[in-house]
Amino acid sequence: MIQFIFITTGLLTLTSAYCTRQQLASAVESYLSAQLHGKPSILTPHLDNSTWLGYYENNIHLPLNASILNQPLAITHNRSLYDTTACATYTEVIVNSSTRPHVIGTQLRFTNHQINKLDSVITKPGDWLFNITGYAYHSPRENWGPIPEPQRDTRATLKAAADAYCDVFSNPNVTVPWGTPCVRLEGGLYGDEGPNGSCAGFIPTAVPLTRRRYVVDEVVGAVDVMMEFGRSGWPDSHEFRVEGGRLSHERRSAPWQNMSPREVLPTYRSYN
Repeated sequence: MIQFIFITTGLLTLTSAYCTRQQLASAVESYLSAQLHGKPSILTPHLDNSTWLGYYENNIHLPLNASILNQPLAITHNRSLYDTTACATYTEVIVNSSTRPHVIGTQLRFTNHQINKLDSVITKPGDWLFNITGYAYHSPRENWGPIPEPQRDTRATLKAAADAYCDVFSNPNVTVPWGTPCVRLEGGLYGDEGPNGSCAGFIPTAVPLTRRRYVVDEVVGAVDVMMEFGRSGWPDSHEFRVEGGRLSHERRSAPWQNMSPREVLPTYRSYN
């Protein structure tokens, strides 16, 4: 039986004017069940047809019956962010399978307490740095749990940290609140998890990150940003953990098939 991982203890009374963590977590359970069983119909009762904006897979608009939700996937790990201000969620799904490995990031957006948009970034073998063994090993080991309330950063601080990271790809003069240590998990490649680990290396130049879609969770100090990468508009997802106003973790999924680093990023620079 799949284990649905979401932060609940002592948090379900947190509300906004629009939704609660409990309501968002319930919808995520339905999404995970639909993916596990390959039955998008499980989601049908949770969709707001009057405001439906659609299902997007790697930035491509698809009908649900043509989506990856029609493929039953043996989910081995999942973790979610709950944004009670924007009424949205982000869920990381890991399928550590020898035959159909995937890492999926999905944002759900809500109107009238019902889902009105699904937005997924889906990676698999052949994609940028993809290695399911590395990703499935490192992801569950990291601490993305609740931050004690007196130490939590504001929503504005979390979003500003994520935006600074994204902005520096096109503007080297942006000040990014790099934390030390900070560790990056990208495709399956893991950074230095020692006391001097940095997320500041290998930043490309003159690459705009546009059409950003945010999910911000102050309780766990995290923000996911889905976007279009570069002038070609490649799909991309970056997730950040921010502690004390500084980046401590970064995760990146990029469904770019069979591209070497030099093909994708013609020039690098490092802030180390």
